[in-house]
Amino acid sequence: MILRLIAQRLAAAVATLLVVSALVFFFTSVLPGDIAERVLGHESTAQQRELFRERMHLDRPVYDRYASWVGGVFRGDFGRSLVSDETVTSTIASSARNTLFLSLFAFALYLPVTLVLATLGALFRGKPIDSLISVITLVGLSIPDFVLGTLLIFGFAVKLSLAPALSIVNPGDGFFTRLHETVLPAVTLMVAMAVYAIRMLRDNLIDVLDSEYVRMATLKGVPRWRVVFRHALPNAIGPALNVTALNLTYLIGGVVVVETVFSYPGLGKMLVDSISVRDVPVVEAAALLASGVYILANLAADVLAMLANPRLRTT
Repeated sequence: MILRLIAQRLAAAVATLLVVSALVFFFTSVLPGDIAERVLGHESTAQQRELFRERMHLDRPVYDRYASWVGGVFRGDFGRSLVSDETVTSTIASSARNTLFLSLFAFALYLPVTLVLATLGALFRGKPIDSLISVITLVGLSIPDFVLGTLLIFGFAVKLSLAPALSIVNPGDGFFTRLHETVLPAVTLMVAMAVYAIRMLRDNLIDVLDSEYVRMATLKGVPRWRVVFRHALPNAIGPALNVTALNLTYLIGGVVVVETVFSYPGLGKMLVDSISVRDVPVVEAAALLASGVYILANLAADVLAMLANPRLRTT
């Protein structure tokens, strides 16, 4: 069952990535503005701009350029940046590593916070601790990412001086130095992800705790912690895993606002800069990376849900 699911999803992933790449390539290519003028500057001559278009094959039709690009991708060649003339792989490598580090840091905070708060809310529903958690999640849902990031900068960087206001990282920074430099954007991302998952997991966990088999396990004298973590939580975690999969996509491809607020040199900021100058190969690579992560994250969520809940394997 699981192997068939993986095979079907991987087959559909190839078609999905092709459609996404075609749409991104077309819409990026038809954006207003002249990339030759943006790269060479306003002082460049018409002849210089024409030579640039010919060298970068921008004088060819969109469908022709897209076919050439797809052929290169299947050979492992993502092309060269139209702006820097460097390979796309080397152009996005540093930014992708920075975003990956920030994403893993935020996700490491997200997992325990979500599980602990959702479980406490379900076990103590209707009590003060549940009400407090509900208020916290509602506030988190109401505050935009850039406002939350600004508040964290004001509180922990300006007033308390516990963290840097700007997350400017250097290649030679050590692991713990990077943790200190990225703690505020990581907390911002964690809150943005956790508020949705906490509420969903809490509601699902309450439904499972009220089910007959959980009541039977309790009547048989099974310890409460075992009932929750062995029986209730695995059956309630499925929908939360799907939310987590979407959060992973947000982490990889949707951190533009957070990276901008904290001046973090990540993939999201680089994507915005590349779109502004119509650097199509770089935009394509970043879009494919985000799409690939989205597909793999959803597949991983489905597989983990089936492993956690044996009843899903027979449906």
